[in-house]
Amino acid sequence: MLRADDNEILTRVGPGTLMGNLLRRYWTPACLSAEVAEPGGPPARVRLLGESLVAFRDARGRVGLVQENCPHRGASLYFGRNEGDALRCVYHGWAFDAAGRCVDMPSEPAPFCGKVRVRAYPTHESGGIVWAYLGPAEALTPFRDFGTEGHAASEFVAMKQHSTCNWVQAMEGNLDTAHISHLHQFDQVDDIPDDGSDKPGYSSNAMSWKFWRHDRAPRLEVDDTWYGYRYAGIRTTPGGHAHVRVTAYAIPYSTMVASIPFSIGQGMFVPIDDENCWRYFLAPKDRGQFNPRGLGGASLFSVPQAPFTTPMSAYDTGIVPRAYTAGNDYQVDRDYKGTGIFSGVADFVSQDLMVTESMGPVYDRTQEQLGSTDKAISRMRHILLTAAKDLAEGKEPPAVAAGLDYASIRGAEKILEPGEDWRLLGTNADPVVQEALGLDWPADTGASTP
Repeated sequence: MLRADDNEILTRVGPGTLMGNLLRRYWTPACLSAEVAEPGGPPARVRLLGESLVAFRDARGRVGLVQENCPHRGASLYFGRNEGDALRCVYHGWAFDAAGRCVDMPSEPAPFCGKVRVRAYPTHESGGIVWAYLGPAEALTPFRDFGTEGHAASEFVAMKQHSTCNWVQAMEGNLDTAHISHLHQFDQVDDIPDDGSDKPGYSSNAMSWKFWRHDRAPRLEVDDTWYGYRYAGIRTTPGGHAHVRVTAYAIPYSTMVASIPFSIGQGMFVPIDDENCWRYFLAPKDRGQFNPRGLGGASLFSVPQAPFTTPMSAYDTGIVPRAYTAGNDYQVDRDYKGTGIFSGVADFVSQDLMVTESMGPVYDRTQEQLGSTDKAISRMRHILLTAAKDLAEGKEPPAVAAGLDYASIRGAEKILEPGEDWRLLGTNADPVVQEALGLDWPADTGASTP
């Protein structure tokens, strides 16, 4: 459990808060590029880290991210006219460019444009996402490339979904390997036939479900890294082998959840404010190129026996709507035996939303009773709290420097060979990664990894 003061630090993200100051030192998803797709098109509201902002794309394709309220009399610039080179407030016609400069003031007989600015933040588009830097200008950090730079946005799946709870609360679900043995289970797992892949190497995804159900108390090992940590949830298979799911956490909000043979998707939990967040997902569309031998077989969420109503393939891009909410009790069906779904919630992702949102907007962590399967949760909290407190003391945040190999941060899943170290899995030294990416270890590994 956390002390009350640490829980406050962890969850409060507004301007001037310790965690808010830390998060503002990282490039953060502000919106999807698709939300401001057309040059000169309508602006979009953006609520980020407790600030109300407006995004717009000018005629040259640049995305501006400015405070929502006009600095003249406070009218919302969301209702402003995007006139190509500037966003014009409809109240008195003051206009502001993407950099926040006032470029026209027609309501004043003697314009004083040079003295007026709207608060504006630097933006950078990559992977179909508009990223923003909300920190001090003098401390601007390099953009962190997780593998999207130099590629067209069309090559990626970029989507987000709203969640009505604190960002850390939501992120903890992604960093919790124990819950997949319970929350996401369904009775038909028992009927999945043994296909012979319960042996050292890469099992089928269907058999992976059986392993989760067979061993519901994984052993956790956490390995600290320059960007945060990687951890393994170790389960014993019905055949007596060590099955590991390796998930990576990159400070402050990025998770690379285990998958067979290694993960290429990034889940990000971005604070809207203290009580709401966006759950972003970013991944290459051509996932087959990262798994040329088809290890694991079909998609994990496409197992024929899975009874979930919304297949993961339906979550392709854009803002994902919510059909399962607290308002309709997530459509829970108490006839567990009839549906075979352990939680009674028929949508896979909504199962996660149900448990994290049911804790309340900001859970009081002084009430927790943590166990051995919560090691990864505790470690993430420690990393964030330490970094936030250190920044307040003048120490630079971790994992913001240029030249770091963010694209090499991956999760993985495998049944270990005797004596095999799980820490190798999913890294540039992993033969499966080298095969998929054409790496020549160690000479062709990209940027530095301190």
